[in-house]
Amino acid sequence: MEFKMIAKTFMGLEEVLAQELTELGAKNVEKGNRMVSFTGDKEMMYRANFQLHTAIRILKPIATFKASSAEDMYEKVQEIDWSEYIEKGKTFSVDSVVYSEDFRNSRFVTYKVKDAIVDQFREKTGERPNISVANPDVRINIHISDNDATVALDSSGESLHRRGYRQESVEAPLNEVLAAGMILMTGWKGETDFIDPMCGSGTIVVEAALIARNISPGVFRKEFAFEKWPDFDADLFDQIYNDDSREREFEHKIYGYDIDMKAVNTAALNVRAAGLSKDVIIEQADFADFKQPAEKAIMVTNPPYGERISTPNLLATYKMIGDKLKNCFKDNEAWVLSYRQECFEQIRLKPSIKIPLYNGSLECELRKYCLFNGRFSDFRAEGGVVKTEEEKKQMAEKHRFRKNREFKQRMDEQEENEEQDIRSFKFLSLERRREAEKQEREHREHKNFKREDRDGDRKGGYKGKRDDFKGKGGKKFDRDGDRGGRKPYGKRDRDDFKGGKGGKRDGKFRRDFMDDDED
Repeated sequence: MEFKMIAKTFMGLEEVLAQELTELGAKNVEKGNRMVSFTGDKEMMYRANFQLHTAIRILKPIATFKASSAEDMYEKVQEIDWSEYIEKGKTFSVDSVVYSEDFRNSRFVTYKVKDAIVDQFREKTGERPNISVANPDVRINIHISDNDATVALDSSGESLHRRGYRQESVEAPLNEVLAAGMILMTGWKGETDFIDPMCGSGTIVVEAALIARNISPGVFRKEFAFEKWPDFDADLFDQIYNDDSREREFEHKIYGYDIDMKAVNTAALNVRAAGLSKDVIIEQADFADFKQPAEKAIMVTNPPYGERISTPNLLATYKMIGDKLKNCFKDNEAWVLSYRQECFEQIRLKPSIKIPLYNGSLECELRKYCLFNGRFSDFRAEGGVVKTEEEKKQMAEKHRFRKNREFKQRMDEQEENEEQDIRSFKFLSLERRREAEKQEREHREHKNFKREDRDGDRKGGYKGKRDDFKGKGGKKFDRDGDRGGRKPYGKRDRDDFKGGKGGKRDGKFRRDFMDDDED
């Protein structure tokens, strides 16, 4: 049986996510703001969680209705038969996302939905289900836009950007979903070498390797929320989990460099935890020492913006980036994500496309630079193309963020931003906070409102060498001792991973030893 689903993502990644869903076989794919709706069956829901690179979570709507007051919300939620979704003895939680003048506080909506569910169970059975914020059995999502409300089951659980391979991170790590989206926007899928000269904790290079090998990012996850649902089909999910027929060989190399040795160590650790040391080489090197690669390559990088991370001379850093791209990356493409206009200006190269993307609450741009040797007129005369027709079309639409400033304002004012899927936010203004508190007090007095208790790898090593980029005193990170790789053939028992070299993996990469506190 097919049903409607919603894949949530970051603003700016809707097109990439829609393309992923189409390639996956989803039907009725439609783009929205920060989401893509589609239809499919249970297998499609499992695959969407397991295989999509640019989705934050997959929701399964179970009810839609109009609500303009707390009473409306309570009554409509009570009309849903919650015994179909929450079994006896199971716990649940509620997340609310609200864009409405009638409901100004998402916590207020959360409490009302919890009230309605608990009261229904108490009236029918005399018992109430427990609420668990940390690890609930059932996660419920309520989305309100004006007076349109949608109640959905969250099939993902923990945000899908938390892949599970990140062992450590440096300051301000790039979100995995954003990194994957940036790479997919370039159109690169492993046809050339790939370089990130300022790799930090290695998120971009790891995501690039997953894309190049066509490895599902869900292989690192310990669990998904749908595994706790009453109708969970374990055999179907085992089949999806253990199917590596879509994976492919990668004939090139991915290089991550950073001047900071701590970042180099961290990136190498994360690459090794992901079982990708065969494909990704991490070295300590200064971008200022970058030399023209011997092989065709693409560069994707996220330099410091001066917000959470800075350098002694930020503008000089961007000037150096521009000089290196112009002189040492000829006949290749470079994609740079940054925030400040004055930083981009220091690169002093004309981008062929500017794509607006949010990195946290920062409205950034991903700019593409086509580098060529010699004069531009000669490059064009030889058939060189700096900007395709599709890129011209995208450039014409690049101001759409500025037409949707209300999104930015609401995001900044939201006290809780959906489990910090977008991890930078500001608290409610004092005036708005007082108004929300007043609304809560009045409703408690009117309806005896209660607050519910909120507690209630693959084989390691690599081949090849890199002679075209050895920074001053540059070092290669020793990759000996990679965790054992999963068997390349045959079914892998998801319940039999014991770790260690040559050990069976619980599924493909189900890692009980992974650190759950990644950023």
